[in-house]
Amino acid sequence: MKGLIFTFLIMAAPITQAGAYRWVDENGQTHFGDRPPANAVSDEVHLDIAPSSIDSVASERKQRVNEFLQQAEKERNAREQAQASQATKAAKHRVHCESLEARLKYLKSVSGIYRLNKDGERVFVNDDENERIRNEFRSRVQNECKN
Repeated sequence: MKGLIFTFLIMAAPITQAGAYRWVDENGQTHFGDRPPANAVSDEVHLDIAPSSIDSVASERKQRVNEFLQQAEKERNAREQAQASQATKAAKHRVHCESLEARLKYLKSVSGIYRLNKDGERVFVNDDENERIRNEFRSRVQNECKN
C-alpha cells in the first residue's frame, strides 16, 4: 500500500511542477498548454495550486489501513518467531535422538555391561540384566525418537 502511494506521489510531482503556457493564435483565441507552441509567442503562466485537503473519511481510512498494516506486521513477526522456536526445538530433538541412537548402537556392540560400585570398580551384570538394560534403552529410543 505504501509503495502504491509513493508511486502516485512520484508520478504526480512532475505534473504539479510542470509549467503552463498561454498563447493567442491567428484567430485571436487564447490557448493554454503544458508546452510552448513552436510557431507562436507564448507566456509562461504560474499556477497557484492549493494544497489538497484530506477529508475526515479519508484520514480515518488511512488510520485504519495503518493499524491493519501494523497488526499484520506484528502477526508476521510472531509467526516467524514461533517458526524459529519450533525449528530450534526440532534441531535439539534431532541431536538428542542421534545421541541416543549412537548409545544404543554401542550397547548392541558390547558383550557385557557393567556398573560402578561404591569404590569405583567395574561390576559386570549377568546376561539377563544385560538384555533387560538393552531392551529398556531400545524402548526409550523408540518412545523419544519415533521415526
